[in-house]
Amino acid sequence: MSLSLFLACAWGIIANIMAMLPARDNHWRRAYILIATGIPIVLLVGWQLGGWMALIVLLAMSSILRWPLRYLLRWITARFRR
Repeated sequence: MSLSLFLACAWGIIANIMAMLPARDNHWRRAYILIATGIPIVLLVGWQLGGWMALIVLLAMSSILRWPLRYLLRWITARFRR
């Protein structure tokens, strides 16, 4: 297993553990940390293993961070509707 896939799997395990712990801010602070660490991991996977594998990892990460993605898409669509 390559280092990038190991990091992606570790990111997923850590994300699930972070989601199980209680939080007062509905996990938003943790989501920002996961986004900041997830982007370089996706880029590393794409560099080492190619675009298709990076797309698979990106889809797996986006399934974990679905609420921040929904709010981002709402914000983008609101910007274009104005």
